[in-house]
Amino acid sequence: MVGAGFAGVECVRRLERKLAPDEADVTLVTPFSYQLYLPLLPQVASGVLTPQSIAVSLRRSRKYRTRIIPGGAIGVDLKSKVCVIRTITDQIVNEPYDYIVLAPGSITRTFDIPGLTEHAFGMKTLAEAAYIRDHVISQLDLADASDDPAERASRLQFVVVGGGYAGTETAACLQRLTHAAVKRYPRIDPSLIKWHLIDIAPKLMPELGDKLGRSAQEILRRRGIEISLGVSLDKAGANEVTFTDGRVVPTRTLIWTAGVAASPLMSTLGAETVRGRLAVTAEMNLPGNDGVFALGDAAAVPDKAKGDEAAVCPPTAQHAMRQGKHVADNVIATLRGRPLEPYVHKDLGLVVDLGGTDAVSKPLGIELRGLPAQAVARGYHWSALRTNVAKARVMTNWTLNALAGDDFVRTGFQARKPATLKDFEYTDAYLSPEQVREQVESAQHRHP
Repeated sequence: MVGAGFAGVECVRRLERKLAPDEADVTLVTPFSYQLYLPLLPQVASGVLTPQSIAVSLRRSRKYRTRIIPGGAIGVDLKSKVCVIRTITDQIVNEPYDYIVLAPGSITRTFDIPGLTEHAFGMKTLAEAAYIRDHVISQLDLADASDDPAERASRLQFVVVGGGYAGTETAACLQRLTHAAVKRYPRIDPSLIKWHLIDIAPKLMPELGDKLGRSAQEILRRRGIEISLGVSLDKAGANEVTFTDGRVVPTRTLIWTAGVAASPLMSTLGAETVRGRLAVTAEMNLPGNDGVFALGDAAAVPDKAKGDEAAVCPPTAQHAMRQGKHVADNVIATLRGRPLEPYVHKDLGLVVDLGGTDAVSKPLGIELRGLPAQAVARGYHWSALRTNVAKARVMTNWTLNALAGDDFVRTGFQARKPATLKDFEYTDAYLSPEQVREQVESAQHRHP
């Protein structure tokens, strides 16, 4: 099993429950022995939740018997049935398999924009969320200590690129953080703090529909967030960014959330892909390769519920979790010589938590705003957490934050050397199909 996201963990847990100990050995490849609840990352960045509360340990299960290899898969040789792994100590390991389930997830999608990877921060990992919180608070600290108007202006303006769920929630949650924190900084004029949310699309979160999308925009604009649609980033520098409409904004904080791309692991197989996602059947297996399954963000799983032959399942948590259970059942069916079942799931709706009492939700097509939407959003996230310990931590954090607020302290992640997109996602670690074959063959020669 490759990947410990929503899809991977649901698959592994179901395999542990349904397979007898002597029926199969289960191995999981992941850099960290926890499942990250990604939708709540903006709340970690804003300090509403602690990092530990959304990192759900993989070793708490009473039926835990999975061998975990701490590292990342960087190549798969389908012919030799070998998965090439780079461990967290940079050791290259060839791991043979009989059946392999690929759920490596996605990476932040970037474009060839000058200065982007050198100056932008992402919101894809727990470390990035914790780092961004430290960074934003440090900008307030430094602006408060500075007497230079130009420096203050650049430290008190914040730019978020990406008007999807991640970008909108990130901008909303961090704006609440700075709005509350500035009260502790008497030397800072609150009107100098400006948040910009930009997206090349003509609408904010178009999946919500026109009415809810407009409601979300109204909420953000009421808070003072400047929203620019049909606009993207032209170039980024250390102290300013330039938008494609020609505007230059002085800023030391550029947060890039403009979509995701499938893990580069899928390109190492030499198999057909759809926009980087591995092309699989509705049963989530790779055509022509028995025992190879793929799911989640990195697989183009046909969306049978839509009735459109070309439709593929969107990269959302609700699909990934259900695909994980379903692919586990198909793996077990393969082991036991039973027929595979196609994956079919109708989308249950969307929830967007904008912080405080602000939210918009669309459960089962019903449009909600304000407190009812917030109750649905938090109720959904809370129920989706896998363990009771995680649920207790999150509920305690929510309650404590609502009653006592935040102390706005930095935890030390903000080091003297900035860490940006290129430092958190190891996209240069993957091998080409030819390099995978060379790695496997050289290992076979050394150990015939």
